[in-house]
Amino acid sequence: MPCAMDLPSTPDELDAQHKNLLKDPSRWHSIPLLNYTPLHKLKDQSLVRFRGMIRDMMDPEIYLERYEVKSPGGGKRLQAGKYRDCLKLATGEEIDYNAEGNVHGERRTMFVVSVPGLNDWSKEHERQCCPQIELCSLAESPSSAKKRALDEEQAMEVDGSSETAIKRPCVKEIQAENEPIAASGTSVLGTEYLLNSPLPDRPSMACMVKVYEDFDTYQLNSLVDFVGFLSVDASLDAASLDVDDCENLSELQAAHPSPFLIPRIHAFGVKMLPHANPLLDESLRQPMEPCEDAYSSQLAVHKDLRMLLKLCLFDDDLAAEYLLSHLISTVYSRSEMQSIGKFALNICNLPKQCLESYTTKLYDILELLLPASHYLPMTLETMNTATFAPKKDYETNKLVSGVLQLAPHTHLVLDETCMHQGKLEANGVRAIQHLAHLINNQELKCDFQYYQIDYHANIPILVLSEGRSMLPSDFVMPINADTKAVELIGESLKAAHHYLQPSRLQQFRKYLTTARISSFSVSEEHTEMIQQDFVDMRKANVKSNADDLHGLLVLSRLLGIARGKESLDNETWQLATEFEAKRRQRLQSLPKSAAQTRH
Repeated sequence: MPCAMDLPSTPDELDAQHKNLLKDPSRWHSIPLLNYTPLHKLKDQSLVRFRGMIRDMMDPEIYLERYEVKSPGGGKRLQAGKYRDCLKLATGEEIDYNAEGNVHGERRTMFVVSVPGLNDWSKEHERQCCPQIELCSLAESPSSAKKRALDEEQAMEVDGSSETAIKRPCVKEIQAENEPIAASGTSVLGTEYLLNSPLPDRPSMACMVKVYEDFDTYQLNSLVDFVGFLSVDASLDAASLDVDDCENLSELQAAHPSPFLIPRIHAFGVKMLPHANPLLDESLRQPMEPCEDAYSSQLAVHKDLRMLLKLCLFDDDLAAEYLLSHLISTVYSRSEMQSIGKFALNICNLPKQCLESYTTKLYDILELLLPASHYLPMTLETMNTATFAPKKDYETNKLVSGVLQLAPHTHLVLDETCMHQGKLEANGVRAIQHLAHLINNQELKCDFQYYQIDYHANIPILVLSEGRSMLPSDFVMPINADTKAVELIGESLKAAHHYLQPSRLQQFRKYLTTARISSFSVSEEHTEMIQQDFVDMRKANVKSNADDLHGLLVLSRLLGIARGKESLDNETWQLATEFEAKRRQRLQSLPKSAAQTRH
């Protein structure tokens, strides 16, 4: 295994110095990435990484951090239990549960999935950067050793007064379907339920990551890169346990799935990821990555990218400016009443003669540019049947995922042109409510049956519609389609694909992420200028309110960042006010959306 020689190969070798060694990106990068490394190539308790999104957080777990072992000859020794699922015992040895030297610790389990909606080019780059390892079989326990699952000790009193470990049930088989076994009378959870991917049509890999410190730093839906020891001991599977006196078989199965379906990692190294773009992650650098040339200056890339988007938007330059602003937008601040920086965009007034295939072809272009995105056709069937928001399943003690449980900066493209006449049922109405709440507040509402909790989100939403969308948005941009461009849109989209050569694609991909995480400031002088301009607009009977001012500030910030600026200047502010005046003028002649009258 191509781990750096100075990194630990087993939990017993780990010491405090190793965490400092992981600060070196080359060492971090040398560790096999479980996302792309088959389990049969890895040994139990070997060092691995896993990159993904925290999809659920499980209850705290008490474990034996250190325990005393008695040998048949009367000898005693202390054994470390940290970073392990199974207690380590040699033949004839047993644990002294009442020993004064025993130490109990607390750990938390994160249910982590590979980034939902991660696009193919991102996966391919991660895969190419993943260290290749020699084929090896899963290591069995040493022939002279016996192991006992640590989580069997959860039933012990913390003071060690009980010597009896719980007798865990046995599930005979983990089914591939969400069907109960009729003969046994006990339901068996299916693979799809256990993996619980937010996007079922784009399934994620799942991993249970156990962490030992800084529990409060982990947040639901955040992106994390973990380093730790792999745990795939067969005894961790609920199918290997006795079920005679189990009170809740479903919860047991959910907490103890097969480690070959959902492996465990005991983490000692953690990196919070600010984005999902592998091109800008130092731990995913390719050895011979070419140097940037002079062409990649931010202004030059901005000009070329704007030209590409204009080509894809019926030669509409203003729409291209707004779409580019949307692509680099992010929630950069929050107040009690507002998520500041969100830029939900509704591109509407799409030419009817192009609707059949235009939206999917436009998304194909965006998919090539963005690290993570998802296209959601708003058909009646999808709206009425899909699960949009997470919901707590108290039978299994799991948070069951929904389509909207996405990682930060995953662009969600909603295609409203797919909506046809029909009835939105109760699920469809709730879906619209969840989408509207996400757009308005950048919060994801999770259903805990007896109450609801809002979790912060940062999901840019683009709505494509024929008329004005029935969903709310921060900016409605009616397309002003050039007649010739409408006729040639098929050829234009083909030309856009041809234009996106690999070197240019790399520049666009890096540019969009770099722009999104760039800082931008507004001086006191320009703050006064903005306030005066707003007062002047009100005096001139221009209909404006606080939301309009907020929109102008967000737009001017994004226009400045897109052009490589670090602070607001007069030119950028005037450009924003000019663009908004043109957009509002278009809105005045926009016909009422057919979508708004369908339900």
